[in-house]
Amino acid sequence: QVQLVDSGGGLVQAGGSLRLSCAASGRTLSTYSMGWFRQAPGKEREFLAARRWYDGWTYYADSVKGRFTISRDNTKNTVYLRMNSLKPEDSAVYSCAASTTQAMGIPDMVVPSKYDYWGQGTQVAVSS
Repeated sequence: QVQLVDSGGGLVQAGGSLRLSCAASGRTLSTYSMGWFRQAPGKEREFLAARRWYDGWTYYADSVKGRFTISRDNTKNTVYLRMNSLKPEDSAVYSCAASTTQAMGIPDMVVPSKYDYWGQGTQVAVSS
């Protein structure tokens, strides 16, 4: 069993940056695949980025490629999402997710139902 806690959201001006954190407890993430998703009001949950813990392979949605970076800190058992050049349309609730499938690939990485554990979400608001 893994517990995920999301943090780091807030209000930022367009063009600004934020770093979201997803701290895991209960088990080490060394055998998991991790993903970040977001959901805006009235919209479906959207895949953003994913990373396989064991080999560091990453994958990004086209909408955030070049602006967002998923990374990890093994010592803290934490995954991060660094978000640069934020736009008003990036406003949403952001959540991390963990899959017990160590070698998760495409297309499973972009499918929310393929993940086993979720953080509670953290709100990001980008003002114009």
